[in-house]
Amino acid sequence: MWRRRTGGARRSPEAAQAEPAEPVQPAEPPALTIDALGRKCPIPIIMLAERINQVATGGVVAVLADDPAAFTDVPAWCRLKSHEHVGSYELPQGGWSIHVRRNY
Repeated sequence: MWRRRTGGARRSPEAAQAEPAEPVQPAEPPALTIDALGRKCPIPIIMLAERINQVATGGVVAVLADDPAAFTDVPAWCRLKSHEHVGSYELPQGGWSIHVRRNY
């Protein structure tokens, strides 16, 4: 049986609207940036899989993608391959910069 996850602080819609949205910046700059803008999945994941070994263990790879499937597929690939999904950050021109930390 599936259960809804609970936990974390929940904010009311009024509280969310009252606070101005600030763009979230990555904590550390990526060691490698893969430009997959304009490419449909699974191409961004294939590009990531081919090039993640170019960074040192513990290094961060940024995948630039504008395909909505990449927004969910890259973190899923990280779980599958035991790498860390650091975060997904919105790009000003649209799309996301999806950061992945190499674990091995």
